Amino acid sequence: MALNGKIAVVTGAALGIGKAITEILLQNGAKVVLLDVNDTAVKSLKEALDKQYGQERTLFLNCDVESEEQVKAAFQKTVETFGGLDILCNNAGILNESEWEKTVSINLVGVIRVAYLALEHMNKLTGGRGGVIVNTASLAGLGPLLSCPVYTATKHGVIGFTRAMAAASAASGYGIRFNALCPGFVQTDLFSTILDRLGQFSHLADVTQKYKEKGVLNVSEVAQCLLELVTDETKNGEALLVVPNRKKYMTFPTLTW
Repeated sequence: MALNGKIAVVTGAALGIGKAITEILLQNGAKVVLLDVNDTAVKSLKEALDKQYGQERTLFLNCDVESEEQVKAAFQKTVETFGGLDILCNNAGILNESEWEKTVSINLVGVIRVAYLALEHMNKLTGGRGGVIVNTASLAGLGPLLSCPVYTATKHGVIGFTRAMAAASAASGYGIRFNALCPGFVQTDLFSTILDRLGQFSHLADVTQKYKEKGVLNVSEVAQCLLELVTDETKNGEALLVVPNRKKYMTFPTLTW
């Protein structure tokens, strides 16, 4: 998929991985709608992007992925402004074992909500153009991060949802590919505060620290892999593991009866 003229929506676009995703999509010719609740950070980012790419290439909408009303309105505004929707980068997420219900609400329920509402505009069966949805999962979605059981559960859920939706889309003719991006530790605000957000598992901070010592990605490395999942039209139902100096498309057992 060539990105010139394509319309992308990025959730959690203000900082970290979301910011890097936004920038790499713009660099490759897409128009990008930035969804986030962090007004200050996104407005600052948009000012910088406007200078580099022009005001017409981006749109910022304050949007909480926990709100169906706000997400619906954001997609409607996207279509009204740019004429359609081709790419969704479902990236918003948190890590906070003390607020486990909110973690599930944003990391898993929010991903499903945003994907389903995007389908209303992308699905070829209902007049959409098709496209691709990439959900940000994690290394913790492929194996347990023992100090973060709820975060681990949500990211396993994201991978399972992604793979099932990829198969459902192919079988139904939606014309939409679904992939999951699974980075290890990434140098972001979430990463820098992880030891303060372990809740009842704070006694396992030393174990988490040992994981961190194995290497940390920068956000541009993650965004480059996101670009691969978006542009390579052979990729559907993939979970791409990204760790320092290595990336790997995961294989899973085949479901048999």
